[in-house]
Amino acid sequence: SSLSYLDSLDRIGAADYQPTEQDILRTRVKTTGIVETHFTFKNLHFRLFDVGGQRSERKKWIHCFEDVTAIIFCVALSGYDQVLHEDETTNRMHESLKLFDSICNNKWFTDTSIILFLNKKDIFEEKIKKSPLTICFPEYTGLNAFTEAVAYIQAQYESKNKSPNKEIYTHITCATDTNNIQFVFDAVTDVIIANNLRGCGLY
Repeated sequence: SSLSYLDSLDRIGAADYQPTEQDILRTRVKTTGIVETHFTFKNLHFRLFDVGGQRSERKKWIHCFEDVTAIIFCVALSGYDQVLHEDETTNRMHESLKLFDSICNNKWFTDTSIILFLNKKDIFEEKIKKSPLTICFPEYTGLNAFTEAVAYIQAQYESKNKSPNKEIYTHITCATDTNNIQFVFDAVTDVIIANNLRGCGLY
């Protein structure tokens, strides 16, 4: 967040400044089009396609990934009380749910597993104390407490799945927490390996 950078102005402004791991993790670059990244983890070669989630970007990629092993769908938990930059009448989480529904049930991804990241849990945990979940879900009657609210959001996403053959693996994440992300990435790797074995009839 900008606050973390403001707290580190002296360090960042130093002539010999070198970005830390946390500095890098906190940076954000808007994705436009399709960005392909190759990397190796646990002796497995990954091809990761990062696509823009904004409305204007979707038509560029939705048809491109018929044979992907898995889809990673990222949700900002903290967006439940915010609106879109491109449409100030639309709630961000409502838009995210709509997009998730369209991907989850798209003909290109009928049997493709989805790994759902409910991200920014640290920001959400602070927000939910002051900003009620009913801003996004008026029908919600539970506590404005982290565990109950996250469980409700998770259920909203998972309920969109209409395919009995599709698995959704949900993780509550904080992208700037390296220990959390290491655990999650291990879990993601296990899912991808299992999907590959299943595709070969070995699982």
